[in-house]
Amino acid sequence: MAFSFLTQELAVDLGTANTVIFQNDEIVLDEPSIVAIDNNSGKCIALGQKAKLMNERTNPGIKTVRPLKDGVIADFNAAEMMIRGFIRQVNSRRKSLFSPNLKMVVGIPSGSTEVEIRAVRDSSEHAGGRDVYLIYEPMAAALGIGLDVEAPKGNMVVDIGGGTTEIAVISLGGIVYDASVRIAGDRFTLDIQEYLRQQHNIKVGETTAEKIKIAIGAVIPELDVEPEPFIARGPNMMTAHPVDATVTYQEIAHCLDKSITQIENSILHVLENTPPELYSDIVVNGIFLSGGGALLRGLAKRLTDKVNIPFHVSEDPLHAVARGTCIALKNTANYSFLMR
Repeated sequence: MAFSFLTQELAVDLGTANTVIFQNDEIVLDEPSIVAIDNNSGKCIALGQKAKLMNERTNPGIKTVRPLKDGVIADFNAAEMMIRGFIRQVNSRRKSLFSPNLKMVVGIPSGSTEVEIRAVRDSSEHAGGRDVYLIYEPMAAALGIGLDVEAPKGNMVVDIGGGTTEIAVISLGGIVYDASVRIAGDRFTLDIQEYLRQQHNIKVGETTAEKIKIAIGAVIPELDVEPEPFIARGPNMMTAHPVDATVTYQEIAHCLDKSITQIENSILHVLENTPPELYSDIVVNGIFLSGGGALLRGLAKRLTDKVNIPFHVSEDPLHAVARGTCIALKNTANYSFLMR
């Protein structure tokens, strides 16, 4: 194929919280999905980590936007700016006179509507994608975990991302039954902010709540390895005086309980609707957890106790979807579940 060197292949996991881009089997970009925009000119002044540092710290002339909400594009213009900017960052490493033909595989939530799917495709094409394929995130997660998605047996994946939790039963290269729940990392962060307001009378921003979630996030009140309590600083809700609140992982387990219960109910709902033969495969193989939410301490144990089926946290769960899109990118000719 002539000029094949002018074709550039990118696998993109366009996440609510983070965007990960794979090229030639390696991660070439892993940045927060956020853009800082100049209000006067409408131009993008920073993206990714730089924009995240500005989040909740900007002046009226600058706004920070997270283009994706609940796993889907909420701000079309900002999403296009972000995808284009990230592709440009990846391309800045190439020494080429020509702009390459872009072939992309992009992950999308399994509950996406036609309009939402078109928004992702259009954003990717406007950002320079000539050949754009889409893959449902739970399918990508299953590939990334290393499951044989085309085998005639049932595999079940629970991918807890930033905006959505994707639950799917996969067999013979297709999704047999799935649920996409808009309760995931962002909701957990909100739960923590709400809890600190009510119980400690302290106001913290999204960034601090996120730090608490990573440092001591847990879903069961008794852990074998206990993380140190986290000291949160912020203004008192009544007096606006600065206060320190010492937060323990037991408190976080308590404040996340309602959200985790909703995820548990969705998992049980999917299992109820799974054909019996596939159900018995799942009981034998267990259920696989991926996404950033899989890193919550005690999650696999809590779900195993609730559902009576073993849950396994995949290796490097944060990048499972991105790795799966990368595998799909190499097999675009063979995988029938990819959408053009």
